[in-house]
Amino acid sequence: MFTKIDLCSMALLKIGEKPIQSLSEDSASAQLARTLFDAVVDTLLSMFPWRFATQKITLTKNTDGDFVIPANVLRVIKNEGKITGNKIISPTDTLEIIAVVRTEPELFPGYFATLVATKLATEFCIPLIGDVNVFKMMTALYESEYQSAKFIDSTTSNQANIDDFSLIDSRF
Repeated sequence: MFTKIDLCSMALLKIGEKPIQSLSEDSASAQLARTLFDAVVDTLLSMFPWRFATQKITLTKNTDGDFVIPANVLRVIKNEGKITGNKIISPTDTLEIIAVVRTEPELFPGYFATLVATKLATEFCIPLIGDVNVFKMMTALYESEYQSAKFIDSTTSNQANIDDFSLIDSRF
């Protein structure tokens, strides 16, 4: 279980800075963390259909006859309508969507928490320490961790066995 402060402190430690105790501290580190954390996490969540952040949501029409995309939805992955702004237009009365939703840090699996900390470290690097070489190193580490996190997430099994499938039976 991670908190915003844990992830920001991990990021700061990665670039050789002191961890923070609170986001409301009067320090450059805390100010950067306050300013960047939510935007960085929302972007990372939106970049890939992470299993831990993907949900099936049933929408009903509003009084205008549209489906309003909930505020916690960062990315609609699948729907049966046309997205226009924050609405979906569809002739049906209810609509199921699959979406990536905003997720609290306490629910991040370890691989994603590490990815967030490394991405934050790249964002903190230039404003706090101004070292381009450290920035390049952190960027390379982030890209490697991003690929690893996608692999781990996409190979996590949650599918049922296919025991009763005629093509499998015909092979044996």
